[in-house]
Amino acid sequence: MSLRRDAEVISLISVAHGTSHFYHLILAPLFPWLKVEFNLSYAELGLLMTVFFIVSTVMQALAGFWVDRSGPLRVLFFGVGTLAVSAVLLSQAQGYWTLLMGASLAGLGNGVFHPADYTLINRRVSSTRIAYAYSMHGVSGALGWAASPALLVSITTLADWRTALWVAAALATFILLLLIWRRDTLRGTQEQRIEEAEIKKQNTRLSFSFLKLPAVWFCWAFFFLNAMALSGVQSFVPTAMQLLYELPLAITTTAYSTYMLASALGMVLGGYVVTRYKRPDRIIGYGFATGGAISILIGSLLIPSAMILTLFTLMGFCVGIAGPSRDLMIRAATPKEASGRVFGIVYSGLDSGLALGPWLFGLLMDWQLTSTLFFVIAAFLLASLLTAYQVGENTPR
Repeated sequence: MSLRRDAEVISLISVAHGTSHFYHLILAPLFPWLKVEFNLSYAELGLLMTVFFIVSTVMQALAGFWVDRSGPLRVLFFGVGTLAVSAVLLSQAQGYWTLLMGASLAGLGNGVFHPADYTLINRRVSSTRIAYAYSMHGVSGALGWAASPALLVSITTLADWRTALWVAAALATFILLLLIWRRDTLRGTQEQRIEEAEIKKQNTRLSFSFLKLPAVWFCWAFFFLNAMALSGVQSFVPTAMQLLYELPLAITTTAYSTYMLASALGMVLGGYVVTRYKRPDRIIGYGFATGGAISILIGSLLIPSAMILTLFTLMGFCVGIAGPSRDLMIRAATPKEASGRVFGIVYSGLDSGLALGPWLFGLLMDWQLTSTLFFVIAAFLLASLLTAYQVGENTPR
């Protein structure tokens, strides 16, 4: 596989993945406006995110079987197209139930990405460039998270939140057309298509034997705990910082965007680090331990408000550097013939955590336990690194 072809495959998959992560936050940045327009509580706002990720969790597990049976490309097209439709529906919302339906549809589209993306990477990218592919895949997700609040809040400020959602729909539509245009690249070489056809033959009767592997379930637990921490960062950290440190919402929203940009930079470096040191579980441990310590510092109110942006950015970098290590850790635990199924099950842990987390953190905000939010984020980060060590112990080297 040539460098040019690998680069194009990685770029296309990363763009699609970035779109998925952009849609993770299609509602959260709009919470201040939705709260006022529909007279919603923080718990009701958090429930929108919970519904999104519950649907995504179920779809992700099912999509893994769909990918192994039918191939990843058509599954990826379905996901991007469904995201575009969900944004159109949300833009027309006249009440809370329409918001719930739009969140459900967005979750349905989001659920296919990880099984499809990682199967495409594992089958289309040269093994010598896999770590860098995972790195760029993670970077695109972080950039999607960073771009979403920046773009949606800016458009809402200039126009309104409905216009912002129409722009989100146009973005997903453009990405879908791009993927369809370059579909031959994603289909792979003739040799890769023959190999994929053989894998499909093996999957005529799909096996559940991979569920007996302890490493698969430790990976699931890792993603669940990691996602619980992430959901607090995504959903309510900007509001919590505003309340604790009396900072303007524009500054706290910027803090979140810089967190994600720093996380993306960490992922770039993380790809090189894990390629050299070959111990993904330890890299995850160092990154998450440092990130958890910073979260505790922020929640303790022992630091001046002028340092918040810097510390939160550093936290994003530390968590981000573990990203490629995480994906390589899962790849090592994945049977080749069950790639879609394993990634579907494992990443359903991510969506499960992102489903439950906003509701939990929304309750903390309603109960005015704002500082506690940062301590809980730290607890989930520290617990997730323990499961990473268990994955390392249960995966043959």
